[in-house]
Amino acid sequence: MIRAVESEQHASAPVLAAYSYCEAVTGQQARNFAYGIRLLPTPKRRAMSALYAFSRRVDDIGDGALADEVKVARLQDTRALLDRIRDGAVEDDDTDPVAVALTHAARAFPIPLGGLDELIDGVLMDVRGESYETWDDLKVYCRCVAGAIGRLSLGVFGTEPGARGAERAPEYADTLGLALQLTNILRDVREDAEGGRTYLPSDDLAKFGCSAGFHGPTPPEGSDFAGLVHFEVRRARALFAEGYQLLPMLDRRSGACVAAMAGIYRRLLDRIEREPEAVLRGRVSLPGREKAYVAVRGLSGLDTRHVTRQTLRRRA
Repeated sequence: MIRAVESEQHASAPVLAAYSYCEAVTGQQARNFAYGIRLLPTPKRRAMSALYAFSRRVDDIGDGALADEVKVARLQDTRALLDRIRDGAVEDDDTDPVAVALTHAARAFPIPLGGLDELIDGVLMDVRGESYETWDDLKVYCRCVAGAIGRLSLGVFGTEPGARGAERAPEYADTLGLALQLTNILRDVREDAEGGRTYLPSDDLAKFGCSAGFHGPTPPEGSDFAGLVHFEVRRARALFAEGYQLLPMLDRRSGACVAAMAGIYRRLLDRIEREPEAVLRGRVSLPGREKAYVAVRGLSGLDTRHVTRQTLRRRA
């Protein structure tokens, strides 16, 4: 069982200001994520914002226009900062609000900060321009940049006392992260190609005649692009189905948060499946009203009850 232990210590004015900064970053940069965490109680919402703001800093280094050697140096500096956070060496009056907020969050909750080391490792893979021959190869990357975020988030959420199978909660959180990341990869296939990156396994690209890559609003000539997308969608759906087994292990509001975030991405997956070539023309997204519906559905517990029934049927 993983318990989230919220600190009762008073949060100083600088700490509260640091959390406010992190929440502003989250609201501006990660609308889907922000939609989900608004369902959490304040201490958990703040901690999740601190995690996001640090993660965003790492991602921005990898995605920026700096020379590769500068990116590597910046990532090394960020890892050194993470070591200071892990050692509790960041004071409330430090000039870095993200470090201040994350230090406080790590004292309040059992957050496995090593997951942020994994994120840095994953971004270094991007900087090195690594490509992936098989799904097993790509999974290593996805676990670094997304599965680790699932496990970090579980440190904030915790599991309910007596939850059946809670020892597997980190595994399910990791798998759900993989599902979200694969959905991201499908959604951003054209954008990534323009940035010189290809994430889909080369084995899969070859199987569907897409090895030439994606450099315009139409698929490569003679390819079965729809077949490729549908193949990857099925893989993502299987990951969602496994990862959703986390939901019954969480308290109501944490479960609602996870269900909302995952639900938004599952609906993105539905849209991509219905119109595969849309991802080559621009970013596929959901309107605000649909996100709101997903959030309400998560808060109502519908998804959690559905997963619980499915799990019980499998065990019967």
